[in-house]
Amino acid sequence: MQRLRRLTTRRRSRRDEGVFVVEGTKLLAEALAAGAKVETVFAGPDAAPELLSRAEAAGSRLLELGPGVIERVASTVHPQPIMAIVVDVAVELDAVGQAGLTVVCVDVGDPGNAGTVLRSAEAAGADAVVFCGHSVDVYNPKTVRASAGAIFHVPVVACEEEPSRVLERLGDRGLRRLGATVGMGRDYTTVDLTLPVVLVFGNEATGLPATLCDVLDDWVTIPMAGRSESLNVGMAAAVLCFEAARQRRSKGPVEE
Repeated sequence: MQRLRRLTTRRRSRRDEGVFVVEGTKLLAEALAAGAKVETVFAGPDAAPELLSRAEAAGSRLLELGPGVIERVASTVHPQPIMAIVVDVAVELDAVGQAGLTVVCVDVGDPGNAGTVLRSAEAAGADAVVFCGHSVDVYNPKTVRASAGAIFHVPVVACEEEPSRVLERLGDRGLRRLGATVGMGRDYTTVDLTLPVVLVFGNEATGLPATLCDVLDDWVTIPMAGRSESLNVGMAAAVLCFEAARQRRSKGPVEE
């Protein structure tokens, strides 16, 4: 239990051990469905027997806990009666290859926003999501929860390289790099997102660093009709990713 608590609260422990924690029935089910390696499952008295059987069948170690134990370890106020330790699912940047739609997060600091980006990108059919710079740990429990299982279904790159180098490498593969910005870019609906592109999002407060101008091919903006200056990064990612999906559908075969 001390190890579980440490992995829940400490980024360095997760990185050193190459594992992270999932909380709740849905996330464990998503991990198993995706074929992720679930090392250990911690089950409270009300844990679903069918899910525990699936985990055991997949090779997970099962530890049954008494009443109130998970509540002392979980990161949520009202935790579900199941937690698990899962082996790191991140891939290397080279695995992105000739992706059609890649999302890059630079210095995204809020774990909830990071999880929303993952969820939106996966739902829109993105090929990969890259976190670089000083972005939040993709395995932060809040990020994992906010992803609603998407972390297991879209390739995720947790990159320690400088953002400029990351974008250079993606550009070398023929991907067009589009930086999301407030006000100064092209209306996103006028940009061709059917080509292999990288959508690049910056920090919630400061946006993308000016130092990345030389490694971006263009800027895109979501026009605001109301009084809000901008959307948060999770919402902006959803809008742009689904516009890319819409454009790709409209240029494909028409269903009768």
